[in-house]
Amino acid sequence: MTAPHPGHSVLQVPVPPLEAWVRARTAHYDVDYLSADPDFTHAHVTALGPFVDRLDEATSAAVAAIAAQVEPFDFHLRRLDTFPSGIIHLLPEPAEGFVRLTNLLVTAFPDHPPYGGDFAPVPHLTLDLRHGDVTESSTRDLLGTVVPVRSRAEWLDLAWYEAGACHLVHRWPLGDPATPAPTVAT
Repeated sequence: MTAPHPGHSVLQVPVPPLEAWVRARTAHYDVDYLSADPDFTHAHVTALGPFVDRLDEATSAAVAAIAAQVEPFDFHLRRLDTFPSGIIHLLPEPAEGFVRLTNLLVTAFPDHPPYGGDFAPVPHLTLDLRHGDVTESSTRDLLGTVVPVRSRAEWLDLAWYEAGACHLVHRWPLGDPATPAPTVAT
């Protein structure tokens, strides 16, 4: 018997226009990772993960200060690509806002290298995994007219990923630190 995989947190930028599509793919592959939390966003671009196991006040304040340094920014998703690992994804354009956010977080939290140090951080929105009949082409066909899509990065979320327990831990606004984030249970 295999022990359950422990959960982990991810600092991520929500992409609401693709939420329905990514949520449906999550339901197709692994319903255990479908969140019942209405504030949790399945469709996202990772800024830094895995991150802390528990959010304390000092870490929250540091993340808030970083989020405040990055003004909200617009981007679009239309270009599909596949990493050598088989992850089929969309590349945000322009990517500079995501790169800046990740660089600031990596500088502030060197003990949390992106993807555990296994991969270079490339801003992307994961859609699928190449296997069997799933290819970049089949994913493009499934997307149909869903892309291209325009979105705006306005929040940085700390999301917890664990089978049966995916939820939003905290949300920070990008840009003006005086802008209140929506109330979220921590």
